[in-house]
Amino acid sequence: MPFFLPASPGERYCLFHPADAPAPRGAILYVHPFAEELNKSRRMAALQARALAALGYSVLQIDLYGCGDSSGEFASARWHIWKRDLVLACEWLAERVGAPVSIWGLRLGALLALDLANRAPLPLERLILWHPVFKGKAHIDQFLRMRLASRMLAADAGADGADAAPTARQELANGAGVEVGGYLLAPELANAIDSLDGGGMLPRCPLLWLEMIAPDGDVGPAAARQAASWRAGGAALTLLPVRGQPFWASSELLECQPLLATTTAALA
Repeated sequence: MPFFLPASPGERYCLFHPADAPAPRGAILYVHPFAEELNKSRRMAALQARALAALGYSVLQIDLYGCGDSSGEFASARWHIWKRDLVLACEWLAERVGAPVSIWGLRLGALLALDLANRAPLPLERLILWHPVFKGKAHIDQFLRMRLASRMLAADAGADGADAAPTARQELANGAGVEVGGYLLAPELANAIDSLDGGGMLPRCPLLWLEMIAPDGDVGPAAARQAASWRAGGAALTLLPVRGQPFWASSELLECQPLLATTTAALA
């Protein structure tokens, strides 16, 4: 069920999947990833939302401010507005469904969920983290490298001025927005994300973490250290490795059936 949720400023595009059960087992809010990763992940999010609805969960997908079909331009997006969007969506779900609310985030959406849960204004049943981003600055650096790569390609093609152009970080430091792949990143949003370290956050609700790993690999040392740190801090953590490709970064729209199956089984 698509609808627009009144918000401030403007409104947010939402897609609601009601539970296929007379009494919902719970409510789940999906938080999408950053920039173009949102579009690359839409199919996986929709498939998982439908699977969860079939299990008896009511699921709400929301396009954050300046993203997707919601009000605003990406250049006007701000971290505090995104957090406010999540609170509004959680309140809508709690009132509509009348069941405990969980938040499910992918990539930077998982970091946003962690940041909200760190000081949640309302109780959360659990956090579901799909391959979470922990270091905000590293994620923005990765995003900005896309512009550097495109400039290097332009220089190889004979474009003028590529070497003399200031770096994206210099432009942000000077208060200018930086365009990357059609997305204009404002300094205010970049600075807010730069300051975040999800590894230092310890939500009080249970955590279900699904980490994508290579077909011939295992959970990486950084993820293992983070899991150990959370458990040492008393977190109720379930870490599930899933073999598959990073569908959010593919040039094609990919599905990762093992991720869908593992998530569904964990919440069944």
